[in-house]
Formats: sequence, C-alpha cells, structure tokens
Amino acid sequence: MGKPIALLLQGESGVGKEVFARALHDAGPRRNGPFVAVNCAALPESLIEAELFGYGPGAFTGARREGSPGRLREAQGGTLLLDEVGDMPLAFQARLLRVLQERQVQPLGGGKSVDLDFFLVCATHRQLRDEMQAGRFREDLYYRINGLTLLLPPLRERSDQSALVDRLLRALAPGQAVHLAPELVTAFLHFNWPGNLRQLANVLRTACALLDEGETRIDWQHLPDDLVQDLRHKAVATGAGLDDLNGPLRAQSVRTMERVLLQCNGNVSEAARQLGVSRNTLYRKLMPSTAGPALK
Repeated sequence: MGKPIALLLQGESGVGKEVFARALHDAGPRRNGPFVAVNCAALPESLIEAELFGYGPGAFTGARREGSPGRLREAQGGTLLLDEVGDMPLAFQARLLRVLQERQVQPLGGGKSVDLDFFLVCATHRQLRDEMQAGRFREDLYYRINGLTLLLPPLRERSDQSALVDRLLRALAPGQAVHLAPELVTAFLHFNWPGNLRQLANVLRTACALLDEGETRIDWQHLPDDLVQDLRHKAVATGAGLDDLNGPLRAQSVRTMERVLLQCNGNVSEAARQLGVSRNTLYRKLMPSTAGPALK
C-alpha cells in the first residue's frame, strides 16, 4: 500500500471488522509499526478527547502526573482503528476532523503540536449515510474517513463458512484435527448466526473446551444449550432433519454436564460458565439425575 488512503469498514456487529483491519495491517508496509484499536462507543464522552489526543501534566483533575501521549500518537508509524466510529459524540467529531485534516494533534493542556503518521481505518455497524441525514454524524467527517469503503458480509451470507470453521478449529485446537460432526455441518449452514463470526468463534471455543482428552469430533453434546434449541427451531422452519436432538442427545448432554460439574467440584456457577449455559438450565437438566457432588 503506497499512500495511506483512509479505509471505512461497514458491517453488522461481530462480522470481524477488527480482525480484518488487523490482518490488513499485518500484511501491509506498516506491519512493523503498532496496531492501535480504539472502541469509540466504549469511551465516556468526557474522556474521549483526552484518550485520543493525549494531555500534558496536570491538564485536568485526575490526570496522570506524567501526562499521556494519546492513542493517536501511540499509532505513529502503524495503523489506527477507530472502531464504532458512528457512535462518536457529535461534539467531538469537529475536533477529530480538524486533526485528521491537519495531520497534527496538540495534547490537552497545551504543548507543541505533533505531526501524525498512521494508516487510518474506521469501522461501524451503523449506516453512516442515515446517521448524517438524522444529524448524528458530520458529513465532512464522513468524506474524510471514507477514502475507500468495504462492506463485510454477515456470516449467514458467506459461502466460505466451512473454511472459516476449519480455520477457527485449527487455531483453537492446533494439531488436534478437531472437526464437526456431519449433522452439525448441515445445521450450521442453515443457521442465521445473529452474532456472526464472533458468535461462531465463541461456540467453537466452548465446544473445544468440552472435548474429552483424545476426542476430536464436535457433536451436539458439546454445544451450548441455547444454541441447540436455536438450531432445532431453525431445522423445523427449514425442514432440515435433526433427529439426533432427541433422546440419545439429551442423555449425552446430561452426562457432559455431570462430568463438567464434577470437574468443578460441584460449583454450578463455574460449571455453567464453562458449558456456556445458565445456572437455571444446569439445575433443570441435572436435578432429576444428580447423585454426585452437592450442587453449590
């Protein structure tokens, strides 16, 4: 990448905008520089200016004695990701626009302005054109950050879901050849995945944690209880057959829960966390059959 053209990533929550931005950074000429990601939606409005622009010693009450360089200067020579830029307070947008235009930043409390040199990537799940029309996002800032727009598709619209699953499993269980049962492959392909790539990754992480030693096939009993229900409802709606969700699966599910509960010494909260289910679900499933460790 020669001249750094600002990149705007759009797409639903969980589609992997930060993952894409980091991969772009790692593959680009600034790979040896820092990658700094800032979640604009998570910053309190009263602190966003200090967090991004930095501040000098004693700039305000509660400031660090030595001051702070700010996230923009931390990204020098690398990539700055402004995630959820559509949630940035309107009052701050004019200040950010000026900094991006001048490519200089002056810390709060005074001090010398510093030249900025970074590749700017902005990301949002909002439709910024609609936000502009509603008066919640500045039109001039939009055209400043929109050098090139990429729309990342939701998981339900991607044709490479199986390849994504394989890639995630290799990362979560390196060298173990972990794979999905054929019935799960079909069920996953028919599912809408409202949480997109983030949801899929969390499901696979939980499933890998529930595999027994030497076990490599992820099956129904390794899935969170709420996802099994969602998959079942989707199967009914689409006509896909999920016969394995009946009696044998319930028995396997109970055995898995009992094993995890035993490993957690009867601590229901910890067992529920590892299984990815609620305490109430665990109680409901295990009360008729639990004769092992006392439930805590």
